[in-house]
Amino acid sequence: MKKLSILILFVFVILNLSAKEYSVKSPSGKIVVKVAVGESINYTVLLNGTEIISPSNISLEISDGVIWGKNSKVKKAKTISVSEDIIPVVQRKYAKIENNYNQLTLSFKGYQLQFRAYDEGAAYRWVSEKKDTYKIVSELVTFNFPADHKIWFPEEKSMFTHQECKYLNEKLSDINADRFGSTGMLIDCGNNVKTYISESDLMDYPGMYLKGSNENSNALIGKFPGVVLEEIQLRDRDLKPTKYADYIAECSGPRSFPWRAMIITENDADLLKSELIYKLGPEQKIENTDWIKPGKVAWDWWNANNIYGVDFEAGVNNNTYKYYIDFASKYGLEYIILDEGWYVLGDIMKLEKDIDIQELVDYGKTKNVDIILWVVWETLDDKLTEALDQFQKWGVKGIKMDFMQRDDQWMVNFYEKIAAECAKRELLVDFHGAYKPSGLNRAYPNVISYEGVKGLENAKWSDMPDPEHNVTIPFIRMVAGPMDFTPGAMINATKENFKIVFNKPMSPGTRCHQLGMYVVFESPLQMLADNPSNYYREPECMEFMSAVPSVWDDTKILAAKVSDFVAIARRSGDTWYVGAMTDWDARTLELNFDFLDSGNYKMQIWKDGINADKHASDFAQEEIQVNSSSKITVKMAPGGGWAAIITKE
Repeated sequence: MKKLSILILFVFVILNLSAKEYSVKSPSGKIVVKVAVGESINYTVLLNGTEIISPSNISLEISDGVIWGKNSKVKKAKTISVSEDIIPVVQRKYAKIENNYNQLTLSFKGYQLQFRAYDEGAAYRWVSEKKDTYKIVSELVTFNFPADHKIWFPEEKSMFTHQECKYLNEKLSDINADRFGSTGMLIDCGNNVKTYISESDLMDYPGMYLKGSNENSNALIGKFPGVVLEEIQLRDRDLKPTKYADYIAECSGPRSFPWRAMIITENDADLLKSELIYKLGPEQKIENTDWIKPGKVAWDWWNANNIYGVDFEAGVNNNTYKYYIDFASKYGLEYIILDEGWYVLGDIMKLEKDIDIQELVDYGKTKNVDIILWVVWETLDDKLTEALDQFQKWGVKGIKMDFMQRDDQWMVNFYEKIAAECAKRELLVDFHGAYKPSGLNRAYPNVISYEGVKGLENAKWSDMPDPEHNVTIPFIRMVAGPMDFTPGAMINATKENFKIVFNKPMSPGTRCHQLGMYVVFESPLQMLADNPSNYYREPECMEFMSAVPSVWDDTKILAAKVSDFVAIARRSGDTWYVGAMTDWDARTLELNFDFLDSGNYKMQIWKDGINADKHASDFAQEEIQVNSSSKITVKMAPGGGWAAIITKE
């Protein structure tokens, strides 16, 4: 295979000797993108002079037989520099995002090719100047690497998928053309360098997967779902494509296509800092955003409504949800969710007999708690205008839309349709059964969170997500955007003691592993997944969970290694919050607190108890003084964690 790869590279070089070369550098010069235009178009990406992405062919085939990128001639090349600040409506890592890049635009007959170079990575996209209607037959996306690198591979068996993957430890050569995975993907390029691949500005176009290549064992090749021609309704939530067209998109008039994004970092911590996917997203499309309110949510489904210590029968009924509202009110949570069961499945306008939404909304208003409603996407679409109008009339504040399981062009457009229609009615949107964030949340900031992750719900039927997975996803899935993992389990288990109990679930790992998630995992609509009755029995933990925000003014990475450990400090106002997590290995970290301003601070700590390795719910609290010179030793049990709140004295 190595001899074949060398031969392919030799032929590739010979064919491109006559190609004309262009380049663009990042603002500091550390990232360089080189573009060769001749019989084909290829690009190369270098970090500090070292080749990270080897020459990689790209092209776009149009239905009229024209292939953009084949025998192309550049009419004009233009480079611009951009330095601006983006103020996100809904913060995630920062109150202000610096957006600095240099862009090379190559103009051809009927289209353009744009390359951006950031200090954190690079991206490219096609731009059409066509005025008529046309189809995209295929897009060739190639990422050639100079060696057989390690990859965290989120393998998929079908493009009808929730994109809730386990990240397999593989080598590029293990991934042949018959295997593919959803994006983003993370590649270990050696010498601490990592390359994260995903996409942004995914609008009116299918989502990108990546497969292996039988021609070059060190390559990843784009794969896209075709336009859906036929579907089969399996149940209320499963509308499965059964026939695809031999083209991937139908287009009309001038437009841009999604960015193919590469985040390239020299250490794992920089993956956690990146906002490149957000920065590449489309410009904001809604004007009034004052009503968009992030917050925390009491969630009913994971704990199966198994509340106790009450004088009524628990279940999907108003008494139970008033109990959730009372709990949310007591601890300052902004929302509760009514998950599956509040309407008759298949008819979103028909309430179950023990549910009165208007009564719950009105009751919530007296407690300063708002309502979010779970919906199956296809059932919602059946009566979209009628249902959303009714939600607005009731005073509901958002929807959790579920089970899309697709990212073909039609479904991608449906995401935007839901975002726009909900924005008209001042409704938040939390996408579940979803593909990863790809820029839509910048255009529509009411799109406040996404699933697309193997989250805590899986513990109801499997031994995942385990602590190793939990310290992997911040470096891969979370790089794309908000991640509705739904943390907060109060029944915690060691690796040996974990059991699957669907209606009374537990989490692998310690109590403080769960607490650490509220700082480490980013979701502006952050869930408290467990039973309010359990939370009432844990006032010390609720002291932390009621205080911790869901959006942040600043973020500092204190320690980070993919799949091993993570420690993050985040600031909200004048208060800092710190969260740390480890895999199944017990671990000691020394954290430097030089991010603090001058002066003395009080730090409240929640840490693994001395017996947390045997009884995972064991935790301890302490309070100490810290300042900017402090170095704190953090000890974590297997599957453990650590959390703290830091306030100025």
